[in-house]
Amino acid sequence: MEKKSTIREVSVLWKKDKQQYVKQSTLSAYSLILENHILPTFGDKQQLVESDVQKFALQKLHDGLSQKTVKDILIVLKMLQKFGAKNGFIPLSDWSIKYPTEQTKGELNVLSIAHQRRIMQYVQENFTFRNLGIYICLSTGMRIGEVCALKWCDINLTTETISVNRTIERIYVIEDNKRHTELVIGTPKTKNSIREIPMSRELIKIIRPLTKVMNKNFFILTNEAKPTEPRTYRNYYKQLLKKLNIPYLKFHGLRHSFATRCIESQCDYKTVSVILGHANISTTLNLYVHPNMEQKKKCINKMFKALK
Repeated sequence: MEKKSTIREVSVLWKKDKQQYVKQSTLSAYSLILENHILPTFGDKQQLVESDVQKFALQKLHDGLSQKTVKDILIVLKMLQKFGAKNGFIPLSDWSIKYPTEQTKGELNVLSIAHQRRIMQYVQENFTFRNLGIYICLSTGMRIGEVCALKWCDINLTTETISVNRTIERIYVIEDNKRHTELVIGTPKTKNSIREIPMSRELIKIIRPLTKVMNKNFFILTNEAKPTEPRTYRNYYKQLLKKLNIPYLKFHGLRHSFATRCIESQCDYKTVSVILGHANISTTLNLYVHPNMEQKKKCINKMFKALK
């Protein structure tokens, strides 16, 4: 090409190409990363060199973004560059970014056993459809978008399972420099997220009398044809914690609490991983399996006992 393209020009073509292959929510995430991070810094440049990208990464960390967030931004930048180079719009340059040593990660925020029991007992004694959703999350580890999208037809009392087939999320749509949001019902996060989860005896006792009289096409949280969206449900959950005098915990903490209770009960890690719908077991191990000193001592003693 006689004239090289700018990163901004390449991004327009790249998004158009990506639109054919990725979910609408994924494309929305890419667009936000472009608009909020990549284009303000690199939009007018015609190539990406390592020194500029390194400076960009360190600045983002200085601005308060986590390493994971910065790495996600650079993944998009790398895909964009690869597309531009493959089509002859911009030159391909290899870069390897260095990050400061991360401090030790803090503990995962989960409900205490006492607080978890308080919530579950409250739901059993104060039934509403919205309360039922919180009980389901604590009993299955489902994500907020998954429980908001759950319908009565997803409950199978013969197999005593819940099928996770869809999710709800509000996404940003950027068109011609105009932004608006849309509520989208689509497939779950990954193919592993499409799964069947066994129901506990306690959950079955709550649900069995309901399924006989409910419209199978209605959403469980509203018992109507129209669902509730995640941000509305988050607000309800926040008020419930306040009412029960339980310290605030992000809604996703219910999923973490479920997984933590499973690990504490010595469930095997692979099973927990499949129930959660993780893409691979390493995600489960990294998040929830952190042996304490007593477990480490037992492991070493067990090894020496085997040697004898």
